[in-house]
Amino acid sequence: MPPTDDRKAGLMVRKYTARIVESGGEGIRLEPTGDSTIPDQPNEINLLGLAVALALGSAGYEHHPEPRNTELQTIEGLLAGTATMPWRARSTEATPAGDEETSAPETAAFVVCERSEAGVSRCKVEHLPVPTR
Repeated sequence: MPPTDDRKAGLMVRKYTARIVESGGEGIRLEPTGDSTIPDQPNEINLLGLAVALALGSAGYEHHPEPRNTELQTIEGLLAGTATMPWRARSTEATPAGDEETSAPETAAFVVCERSEAGVSRCKVEHLPVPTR
């Protein structure tokens, strides 16, 4: 999918958004949204992976005591949603967005990143509405 043409400071911005999913005590897995772009250059992959890790840490996620298996748990796999990584949330992943009387949608934690053409990634963790299926 081509990058989204959201202009900021004259540069094209590429977006990466993924739902953070708990994986049964093993850590978390990212589920990229359909409009996410994953870089194909190793340096850009590493920079995006680092920005994701910093955002997770800033949002209160902790590194799981189990070390990562570097053969199976790669940065590429994390970004593509095929690898579970050793991180865990301090709180529950999905929460109601409001009280039951207002029928507010359920929300979930997502990592939301913007990457400029220069390769700079800025990521944060946000609670966004969960799409109904």
